[in-house]
Amino acid sequence: MSNSGLATLPTTDHPDVTARLRDALRAASFTADGLLELLGAPAYAALARSETVPALRATRGDTPLETLVRLFLLQQPVPHARVAGVLPVDACLEAGWLVPTGGDEVAAAVDVRPYGGPDGEDWFIVSDLGCAVGGAGGIGSRAEEVVLGVGGASTTLAGITVRTPAGAALDVGTGSGIQALHAARHATRVTATDVNPRALHIAALTLALSGAPAADLRQGSLFEPIRDDETYDLIVSNPPFVISPAARLTYRDGGMGGDDLCRTLVQQAGARLNRGGFAQFLANWQHVEGEDWQDRLRSWVPGGCDAWIVQREVQDVTQYAELWLRDAGDHRGGTAEYQARYDAWLDEFEARKVQAVGFGWITLRRTDAAEPSITVEEWPHPVEQPLGEAVRAHFERVAYLREHDDAALLAGHFRLAAEVVQEQVGLPGAEDPEHVVLRQNRGMRRATRVDTVGAGFAGVCDGTLSAGRILDAIAQLVGEDPVLLRDRTPAQIRLLVEQGFLEPAP
Repeated sequence: MSNSGLATLPTTDHPDVTARLRDALRAASFTADGLLELLGAPAYAALARSETVPALRATRGDTPLETLVRLFLLQQPVPHARVAGVLPVDACLEAGWLVPTGGDEVAAAVDVRPYGGPDGEDWFIVSDLGCAVGGAGGIGSRAEEVVLGVGGASTTLAGITVRTPAGAALDVGTGSGIQALHAARHATRVTATDVNPRALHIAALTLALSGAPAADLRQGSLFEPIRDDETYDLIVSNPPFVISPAARLTYRDGGMGGDDLCRTLVQQAGARLNRGGFAQFLANWQHVEGEDWQDRLRSWVPGGCDAWIVQREVQDVTQYAELWLRDAGDHRGGTAEYQARYDAWLDEFEARKVQAVGFGWITLRRTDAAEPSITVEEWPHPVEQPLGEAVRAHFERVAYLREHDDAALLAGHFRLAAEVVQEQVGLPGAEDPEHVVLRQNRGMRRATRVDTVGAGFAGVCDGTLSAGRILDAIAQLVGEDPVLLRDRTPAQIRLLVEQGFLEPAP
């Protein structure tokens, strides 16, 4: 055991053993698809909530896959002889992946969880025992240096990240290495940092066990381990963004006051980006009495960067405190201790005049434009993941609109985006609709109201005719002055392009 009370980690000095372990896991179908087939959807979903009873019931046999599920996912001791039929057990004991538990049984030293890559890769995420996910029941350890595995935040960030080829990528606060693992698919060089040395060790295990190239792992907070002359095409971070009264848990508490850690991360990222590069973060931010939350976030954006900030959720301070108290398992302690911690959270918020806390995504793109575009919006509605391509396209459209005045816009050609449908809203039997709505079935799944000219314009856009010629035809059809129509319509075209209903055609 380590000084923190956490288990000793497997060594990284036996790559041959790690490769043999990976081959054995895959041979036994210890994969995301294999687990779903073995456990069934309800038990598989329960694992994501840290509920193990259904999976225990589903693995009462003695097949290789059931043995591995019991060992690595459910952290149950398994007879040595049974494991030897599936894994190179003695080599795994020597490398530290397994530990003897007394008698003739062995147990896992870490949690190993199958994780399906975006192109069907069978990857494996390593984390501390009992900490593969948080969930409503809280993590299995309250040790300060505990390293969590895959959670909803991890998969959200992976899904929204732009996946264009990159020369260099940086994962700030890598944790168990999930973002670094994704970045290794499309970046020539990956650097990963974390203030927690245990996290760096586990990230190395995740990459090695998944068969990914090793990353350049550096210890330190935020950008401290990065040299002044190092810049990147992609920066990602799922930081310890929780706004808490004390830095109790390294994986979630940033140790700065309020939302200062997220603000610092965003503000310092601009100088680390190459031109055209992206920085993408998950973050929490304060809703402060007497302050517009959107203005607060705009002030974070560094110069020379376009920004798209999406608030996905808002919680009042009591909901927020309860969420993270449960995340740490504090609700399982004594009542007096729980109430004292709850009180401390509310004291912190009251002192800062915080009324609520927002959660969402922040994306920067380095453009060095004279007038950067900053979009801050609230979008709590369902989206289609992965969203990375939609994020990239958003910034391409922003750049297009910045470079085209109204005259150039009318000379341009546009296409209706894929899977956009038109809805007409009005009373049953009415001759004309009260209004027309365009709705996306992909990406952000937006809906926007348009007038009849806007609906007609969008419906005709197939890249063949210029916007101006389409408006001239509509003017003739509806009997409107074409000059006046050309004057008033560019604003609506800009909105439809910005929100992704229309795309500039080559």
